[in-house]
Amino acid sequence: MEAGLSPDEQATVHRLLRIRSSAAQIIGAVLAAVSGALTSAGVRGQPGFQLVDLIAFFAYVPVTVVVGSAFFTRRVKRATVWLDEQRDPTPDEQRDALGLAGHISAGSMLGWVGAAIVWSALTAYDHSAGTTVRVALSILLGGLTACGLTYLLVEWTLRPVTAQALAGHVPEVSDVPGTRTKLVLSWAVGADVFLLMIGLTYVGRPASDPPRAAAIWFICATGLVAGSLILYAVTRSLVTPLADLRRAVRRVQHGDIDVQLTVNDSSELGLLQAGFNQMVDGLRERAILQDLFGRHVGEDVARQALERGDVVLGGQRREVAVVFVDVIGSTVLAQSRSAQDVVTVLNRFFSAVVRVVEAEGGWVNKFEGDGALCVFGAPVASADYAARALRAARVLRRELLSLSATNPELDAGIGVSAGAAIAGNIGAEHRFEYTVIGTPVNEAARLTDEAKRRLGRVLASEEAVSRAGAEATQWHVSGELRLRGLDEPVLAYEPGPAAAVRQSPDL
Repeated sequence: MEAGLSPDEQATVHRLLRIRSSAAQIIGAVLAAVSGALTSAGVRGQPGFQLVDLIAFFAYVPVTVVVGSAFFTRRVKRATVWLDEQRDPTPDEQRDALGLAGHISAGSMLGWVGAAIVWSALTAYDHSAGTTVRVALSILLGGLTACGLTYLLVEWTLRPVTAQALAGHVPEVSDVPGTRTKLVLSWAVGADVFLLMIGLTYVGRPASDPPRAAAIWFICATGLVAGSLILYAVTRSLVTPLADLRRAVRRVQHGDIDVQLTVNDSSELGLLQAGFNQMVDGLRERAILQDLFGRHVGEDVARQALERGDVVLGGQRREVAVVFVDVIGSTVLAQSRSAQDVVTVLNRFFSAVVRVVEAEGGWVNKFEGDGALCVFGAPVASADYAARALRAARVLRRELLSLSATNPELDAGIGVSAGAAIAGNIGAEHRFEYTVIGTPVNEAARLTDEAKRRLGRVLASEEAVSRAGAEATQWHVSGELRLRGLDEPVLAYEPGPAAAVRQSPDL
């Protein structure tokens, strides 16, 4: 599990649970006493707090405190044992942790029900049914308030524990009260209780002896203040996660996907937080896959596939230029150097190839052992594809000469050709690649083999030079060659000795 709560943090949570749940019970007791006093005020023959009530109070309260404290401690320990052991909770332990607020609240309500039964029995012994009902309901109203406040306070206090319980897995279905229940509960505690208190002032009263106006107005004012505070607390507990979610969404909208929400609510808000985290995880995974995809097939091919949304086998005839680059003496290099040194040297070589080709708007179609096939004019069409390819070949030769200063064994032949080729997705439905096939590819590969025997190490076909526009002035005829696999001889060109190298103006 992720970094859990420290022993000090756990002790703080336990302390706050006791303080806040005790405060809720005290508030309920005060409300019950006030309710009883106000609803009975002015009724002739109304019993006061008698000796039997005092005896019952000092007998009942200690028992409920002891039993309630034992219940509280047992429940909290059972629900958080996995925190003490620094491990992920089991499904049952997670369910206990998420339901702890409800269990504590329900346990506290049992004590109030018991008190209502005890004092109703004492009252019914020598008083009217109306008086007995009023006493019982006053106690139950206090208990309802205490229970509701206990749930709201305990649920908020347990947010750090809830976050740890939900760190590994967020259940799709939970028995924990949801947002609707919390709102209904807050309304019941903040409004219904006080409305019932007003109704109680009429229970057991003769029609000729109505409740005092001061008592009614006091109950109304108390309900207004208490209800506002409770609703504020509840809405704050709902709005805070939503505000965090909104800020996180805004960060994602601005391209920041390194964001993670703490899932600290077991209701629908928790599912929303967890869903957001899963969505961002998916975005991160997609970004990684897109980056890897782009590295494997080239940025232009990847963008084209993503924009289309589907990839199908097939191709089309395109006018392209092809640059083929192949290392000279790679076998000797592999035999004379360690594997790590060979990989390091080849990576420097391929880095130079990629940098130069991409600077001219080309695309490295594939690495073939110690060689590279580079394409200009596909998948993105370019009017000056031949000029770009020839310029890239000249620049690459210069880069390789610079590399040979620190890596004398690194040398390569470069061949350039142009013409019509088939470009498209070739392979099987479950495994294919975007590539080009045709005469320009074969011709560039054969020119590369021939270039390895030339001092200049670079040869281009007449077709490539004739399509290059102004770039053609930087090349001169090297001679007519018969290349393996081709029926007709090819007029080959080499870069001029003083050819200046400039990138295309739109790059």
